[in-house]
Amino acid sequence: MAARLPDADLDQLFRAARTRNGWRPEPIPETMLRELYDLAKWGPTSANVSPARFVFLTSPEAKARLAPHLSNANRDKTMTASAVVIVAYDLAFAEKIPQLFPQNPAAAAWFADSTVAQETAFRNGSLQGAYLMLAARALGLDCGPMSGFDKAAVDAEFFAGAEVRANFICSLSYGTDEKLFPRLPRLAFDEACQLL
Repeated sequence: MAARLPDADLDQLFRAARTRNGWRPEPIPETMLRELYDLAKWGPTSANVSPARFVFLTSPEAKARLAPHLSNANRDKTMTASAVVIVAYDLAFAEKIPQLFPQNPAAAAWFADSTVAQETAFRNGSLQGAYLMLAARALGLDCGPMSGFDKAAVDAEFFAGAEVRANFICSLSYGTDEKLFPRLPRLAFDEACQLL
């Protein structure tokens, strides 16, 4: 793990990667979606709680269930992506702790308080969503993450009766430059960071 990645790899993951709004029409094979998850699952979470749940929408019928819950600005670009993933988190994640943290199965009790469970699930599920996007970029896919959707409606449509809640949505596909915005600036180190 001591070797630095080549600049071309860093460009693909970060510097040249863009949020896409236009997509090539080719599908993403199920094998690639499985590989994508099998990479992303290795990202660290608190006590390995792994609360993220991913719903991959690949068929027109599945995407049609999502469409009415998207903002007008996000609907068309989302429907034309090869796949759309609902990045969610499971509030009942502690049930999996004996499997995921076998050295201390009693750690499930750490999350008995619903406020602690909510905060832990949201934080770590968000991390896992970011790992998923980096894994997608590493496999040559482009991403279009978004938060412009009716969260309550998506939860009702896809997670009724479960303790799972939507966090954000991300289109996955092979991007084009169609509707690509100019590269937006980022804060400089001294604006965003402190060295103490």
